[in-house]
Amino acid sequence: MRILVTGGAGFIGSHLGERLLNQGHKVACVDNFDDYYDPALKRRNLEAVLGHPQFALYEVDIRDKKALQACFRTAQPEAVIHLAARPGVRASAAQPQVYVEVNVLGTANVLECCRHEGVSQVLFGSSSSVYGGRSSVPFREEDPVAQPLSPYAATKQAGELLCYTYHHLYGLNVTCLRFFSVYGPRRRPDMAVHKFARLIDAGQEVPIYGDGSSRRDYTYVDDIVEGILRALEKPLEYEIINLGGARTVELSYLIHLLEENLGRPARLRYLSPQPGEMPITYADISKARRLLDYNPQTGIEEGIARFVEWYRKRQWA
Repeated sequence: MRILVTGGAGFIGSHLGERLLNQGHKVACVDNFDDYYDPALKRRNLEAVLGHPQFALYEVDIRDKKALQACFRTAQPEAVIHLAARPGVRASAAQPQVYVEVNVLGTANVLECCRHEGVSQVLFGSSSSVYGGRSSVPFREEDPVAQPLSPYAATKQAGELLCYTYHHLYGLNVTCLRFFSVYGPRRRPDMAVHKFARLIDAGQEVPIYGDGSSRRDYTYVDDIVEGILRALEKPLEYEIINLGGARTVELSYLIHLLEENLGRPARLRYLSPQPGEMPITYADISKARRLLDYNPQTGIEEGIARFVEWYRKRQWA
């Protein structure tokens, strides 16, 4: 199958591209190597696939509709996995307009290209952040999501709504996958697992917003990729599906695991909670189990050990 992956040089996208190529698919990677974090890190993510005969890289910004259309016409994808987005809950509070331009208008451009270029299936990378500050857990796909706590969350919800409209009006098969706190090798350096590991390893203070009791449903990247591949194999007209680890982990325990694997104690600095942050995320994955036979395999203890192993190797690469 010919598959186009937007954001294909990023954390999840690069892992996904490798798996797709290993399965024999032809992969078109669309990425603009945005400077939200060091573009060189994203280029390193593609080291294993550059030069592969079934892989093509298009350095295109999804906000540039004409360039995106040209990419679609060259790649002629049968399916699109739309992962490109401006990330970051906290950063979105400082630059909301940028998030709307990339995550909403960019998504509309992707869907328009799919509509006009004959793409039959779209997978949209959404986020657990759409659930807002809910205290009722686990989060279920039918829960109301009308009160997002950040511009990032609002743009992801807007993307889901656009996907439904394009399904309703133009017959696109669209599955929106709500990812829950994905971590693992190649994770963005500003995200908790990577950032904390770096600070602990350097003997620097680790900022803790709140008292360390916040909980996240951390999901190892291999499990997320497996969920995406299973969704790709099963067009579902229009569905929203949680992809999580189905287990909550307290921030203090995450730090403990990093300390154990790094062999260094953490120096903690407690700060006020940040606006837009959710106190807990917890995925109900019964729908994913039923529709996709999704079953996450990597617990947080094994996942953190794998991440630290990768981190150590990258430090010396």
